[in-house]
Order: sequence, then structure tokens, then C-alpha cells
Amino acid sequence: MFDLSFQSWLLVLVVGAYTTAAATWDWRHWRIPNKLTLPTFALGWVYQAVFHGWAGLGAAALGFLCGFGVLFVLWIVGGGGGGDVKLMGALSVWLGFSLTLNVLIASTLMVIFGTAAVLIWSMLTSGIRKTQDRYLATGKTQGTEPRGASTRVAERQQRRVMGYAVPVALATWLILLYQLPTLP
Repeated sequence: MFDLSFQSWLLVLVVGAYTTAAATWDWRHWRIPNKLTLPTFALGWVYQAVFHGWAGLGAAALGFLCGFGVLFVLWIVGGGGGGDVKLMGALSVWLGFSLTLNVLIASTLMVIFGTAAVLIWSMLTSGIRKTQDRYLATGKTQGTEPRGASTRVAERQQRRVMGYAVPVALATWLILLYQLPTLP
């Protein structure tokens, strides 16, 4: 089938397991735990140093700047969750700059089309008003109780259309499958 080196098999297996675990966790719990992202992040640096030396560490750093950096900016402006930032930070160390950029582009397209499909389906089955009430933030509080941070987080999670880890996992698998013949 494919004549891959040990390092390529290791990359595919670890990245596949990591993205599968993150997608499953995000799907079930609407969060991605640090106990998954932090060890993967650290092991990515070790992988790059052992198999690619200084060039690998440089590729990991550029990948990290791309993956973590883009999502960090989105998180700062309220366009994503902290787990998503850490997910891409750890993944990008393993993938390097080029593959990370491809995963970001592909997963963003998946999010756009997936979100549009969910919203259209919701409008067709529940109506426009109920769709607006479910997915749009109005800033209004229910009742007279002041809203705390935990209330705002719960409200954001209820409005969430889809978790980002699932599109990232799908995009990563597609990109790796496409790039498999050219992996070192």
C-alpha cells in the first residue's frame, strides 16, 4: 500500500488518535480537556526534535504560530473556545506549518458549510424565530438574577452550532490521507 517510514506511521497514528479523542470529547462534553492537549503538545516537540532535529523544531514553531496564533486571536474576540485553541496548538506542533495551514483552511470551510446546513435545517424544521432564539445572543437576561460567568458560558454552549474538533479531525484525516505518499 504505502511505503511509510516509522516516523510517518508514528505521526499518522498519534495525530489520528489525538484528533479522534478530541473530536469525541468535544462532541460529548462540549470541551477539550488539558489532559489531552498538553501531553500531545509536549510529545510533538519531542517527535520533531528526535526525527527532524532543528529543522523539525523550526517547522513545529511555525506550525504553532499558525495554528495556535490564528485561533488565539479568534478566542480573544469571542469567536472560539479555549479548548479549540489548545487543540490546534498541540496538533500544529506535530504537523508543522504547511499541513497546519491546510488543516485550518479545510476545517474552516467545513465549519462554514456545516453551520449553514444546521441553520438552514433548523429554520426549515423549527422556523426562523425559534432558530434566532436558539442561536443568537440577545444580551437579555432571563428573570432578574444577575448573570455570572458560569451562566454566560452555559448560554454560549447552548447557542453553539457545532464543536470545532470534529471539523478539525475530519480535515486532518483528509489532509494526511492526501499527503500520505509524500510523508518522509
